[in-house]
Amino acid sequence: MTKHYIFFTRNVLPQPQAHLVQVAHTANAAANLGYPAVLVYLEKGLKALNPLDLIFPFRPRQPDAELAKFYNIQDKLKVAPLPMPWPIDQVNNKLTNSSTLATKYYFPLHILPQTKIIHTRDWNFVKAAIKNGIPAIYEHHHHEEKKFEPEIVNSPLFQISVTVADTIRETMIQNGMPPEKVIKIHNGFNHLFLERQPEKAAEWRQKLLANGRQHLVVYSGALHEFKGVNLLIDVAKQLPEIQFALAGGNAEQVQTYQKLAQEKAVGNITFLGHLTQDKLASLLQAADILAHPHLSGEAATFTSPLKLFDYMASGTPIVSSKIPPLKEFESTKAVAGWCEPDDANQFAQCLQQVLQTHPRKPEGYADSMEFVNQFSCENRLAKILSYVEDSMRPTLV
Repeated sequence: MTKHYIFFTRNVLPQPQAHLVQVAHTANAAANLGYPAVLVYLEKGLKALNPLDLIFPFRPRQPDAELAKFYNIQDKLKVAPLPMPWPIDQVNNKLTNSSTLATKYYFPLHILPQTKIIHTRDWNFVKAAIKNGIPAIYEHHHHEEKKFEPEIVNSPLFQISVTVADTIRETMIQNGMPPEKVIKIHNGFNHLFLERQPEKAAEWRQKLLANGRQHLVVYSGALHEFKGVNLLIDVAKQLPEIQFALAGGNAEQVQTYQKLAQEKAVGNITFLGHLTQDKLASLLQAADILAHPHLSGEAATFTSPLKLFDYMASGTPIVSSKIPPLKEFESTKAVAGWCEPDDANQFAQCLQQVLQTHPRKPEGYADSMEFVNQFSCENRLAKILSYVEDSMRPTLV
């Protein structure tokens, strides 16, 4: 019987949050490398009432078309949604908590017999794996003031923890993680973003460029002030001759920022909402410049933005604010323009300068696309697995 490489998230899929995109892409990369990867997530609502799933809750299978398109999942990856029928997560009680059901029932009774190793951001799932004799890889991408249990992190089964910033690594060590068991590796990108889509990119330009505007600046990602979205609205107001398009955010966030743009009389900015990965890839290639206007502050000390690597893969020139986690890229050609954070005037000037020095190339800039190859999700996962003992590593199929 094949022993699976389990990727677990205690979330319902699909959803557009960056951490869920990262989980799905990492599982997909494992499958692309030839490992028997299974993406395990929660199923709620009417879908959770399927009698077969309730009797046999762990049934690895092909993802449905919606999920596959949402995350650009290839054919090799299997998924296993775990049913969470009412009253799970509806009644405030430990016994009706999805974490309890996943770790105390589904994992030991149904998932464990078919598992070689688990890979997750869920600390409770890590503990369940170790206590049941299964090796674990833990991903931890945000600052969190919690102590790691010595019996878990010092277990020979606890293989490695992965983070995306040195500052988080330091915090983890302070909270009890052995230094030799935590590594920093940047996020990765899905190969879809390298595939050229000139026709679809042209369609985006035709759709978005209006009123005689010739240049398109695109931002993709979450719609939050600390990400620089408010600043980008101010930049757009300064540059009425340039069209701005923002992809990402939920309906409420899109509505809020549309209202803010209207209040500031900014008419050259469009909010597109969430886009599937294939549409996003062609949009990034349609742009003249891709904007990364992250503000300073605590979040700027530990981010490893997925968007930056997607941007690089698109081959489109990038303008980015200088924040600590990106300092290593300042000496490369992967980013066309850098400016200090929190300064709309400087960001606007940088955009204008890069439009002059880096005119749009439909084929993309080779320097950026060649540089980013090292950050593919497959290369990232291969590096993580190099820290796993041979006897505990999943077997290629």
